[in-house]
Amino acid sequence: MGCNIDLSNIDFHGYATKNDVVCADGRIIRHDAFAENDGAEVPLVWGHQHNSVTNILGHAYLENRPDGVYAYGKFNNTANGLAAKEAVQNGDIKAMSIFARGIKQIGMDVVHGDIVEVSLVTVGANPKAVIDTVLSHGDDLSEEGTIFFAEPISHSAIEDSDDIEHSDKTVGDVLNTLTDEQMNAVSALLAHALDPDNDVDDDDESSEGDDVKHEFDFTEEDITMHNIFDQSNDALELDNTISHADVGEVVGDMKRYGSLKESVLAHGITNLDYLFPDAKTISNTPEFIQRDMGWVQKVMSAVHHTPFSRIKSIFANITEDEARAKGYMKGKLKKEEVFSLLKRTTDPQTVYKKQKFDRDDIVDITSIDVISWVKTEMRMMLDEELARAYLIGDGRLSSSDDKIQESHIRPIALDDDLYTIKKTVSKTDTAKAFITAVIKSRKDYKGSGQPSLYTTEDMLTDMLLIEDGIGRSLYADETALCRKLRVKEIITVPVMEGAKGKNGGQLLGVIVNLSDYNVGADKGGAINMFDDFDIDYNQQKYLIETRCSGALTKPYSAIALELEGDASSSDEPSSP
Repeated sequence: MGCNIDLSNIDFHGYATKNDVVCADGRIIRHDAFAENDGAEVPLVWGHQHNSVTNILGHAYLENRPDGVYAYGKFNNTANGLAAKEAVQNGDIKAMSIFARGIKQIGMDVVHGDIVEVSLVTVGANPKAVIDTVLSHGDDLSEEGTIFFAEPISHSAIEDSDDIEHSDKTVGDVLNTLTDEQMNAVSALLAHALDPDNDVDDDDESSEGDDVKHEFDFTEEDITMHNIFDQSNDALELDNTISHADVGEVVGDMKRYGSLKESVLAHGITNLDYLFPDAKTISNTPEFIQRDMGWVQKVMSAVHHTPFSRIKSIFANITEDEARAKGYMKGKLKKEEVFSLLKRTTDPQTVYKKQKFDRDDIVDITSIDVISWVKTEMRMMLDEELARAYLIGDGRLSSSDDKIQESHIRPIALDDDLYTIKKTVSKTDTAKAFITAVIKSRKDYKGSGQPSLYTTEDMLTDMLLIEDGIGRSLYADETALCRKLRVKEIITVPVMEGAKGKNGGQLLGVIVNLSDYNVGADKGGAINMFDDFDIDYNQQKYLIETRCSGALTKPYSAIALELEGDASSSDEPSSP
């Protein structure tokens, strides 16, 4: 290596890229492709994000090795750098990726390039790239941990025409850069032009599976191309107007026009889309179209958990006059205190999400890890459903087989009046009426500490838009509004849109400290993922489920606010 590395000043080291490994985009880094970067110092970046200086986490020293490029990473002392360092030490971030310019490529083989940065990333596609060691200064540096990962190498610079040399390329070099599909299209086009009468009879069963071999001699470039042609209609049904003589002109004009595409355009050839590059995805996995999930983790992390699922709550009501201490008058009978005991039990219910795939589809999908992708979706949607059930109920009819029963997971908004205070908000000037109802109801709140407000985005917006008599906003931001409402924070819940309250009106908000809401699960009842293979139908099946209970455990520990309305007009008012 071109420089000496002091490991005492290094936070981690490992392979930034490995040679001779097929990446997700089909490219293969070959031996000494980045030999010129040996000894170089490059920025250490988060996720190849170059739009802000805060994304620079530190720097990395590069070492060219026979099997790849090795990187020694050092974090800077910025907030982002220290946060990334902590994430790496904890094993939360496990992958690296390179960003290179000046790429030279033969087919799909990358033979030369200039690495301009190394990035920390979360997910990837190079299965043999590893972080060998994470260093914790002051500890015994002899201990090593191996973390395997699969981050795709960033090849974005390869597609930058300014960074690729064209001047020395021959016609053969240009054609070698085409994909198999594009090469088949070009070959079919040229073959049809050279011999228009040599059509393939697709109905001839005897020719099925046979290949027709064509040879084209480009004397100008002194190369011979051998191509195999598919006999399908897609390959041969080209509606073009090129003649035999035009083929030589197209090839001869490639240098003058700069590319095969421009030369073909100049000669008026139709169906040019056959030669266009294939569309490429901008991310490794399909993006989920989903609701805002930020509230879900806040709910799931705030509720109280117990290692048992059957919850019993017993209370003594000492608010009645019979429970008061009494004065004694000489000669009169002393009366005994009278108060009532209240008891509620909550049993668990299983909540699940199930998925299946044909094994053939799993094997054929090679571009992404579809199983990991789907498992992520299953866990995400299970958490959302549980959080919804805790706050407002699942919204399904009680007759539905998929109903999360409200006697097992009791929704805060629909709970008994002993636990959830119900307040009605006027339809007239709803935002102001909502604030008034919240403030007045706080005297009845008996929950723990300072609660949070869970509401809709529309309700929050309407409150922030309230103005005084001269048009100035009464509340500059959410913080000012929180102080007015006497809540710790305001959390918007997309699934609350359109939800009904206990009395049938539109649910506007729930005020609660979720530490008063207990979620119980027995041993084995926590969230688990199962998989099974059906040999009869060649299907891989996946199941994620939990068995738990949920309920408020303190009287008057929540406030539910709903819009005034006719309860009889609601679909089916739910009651725990």
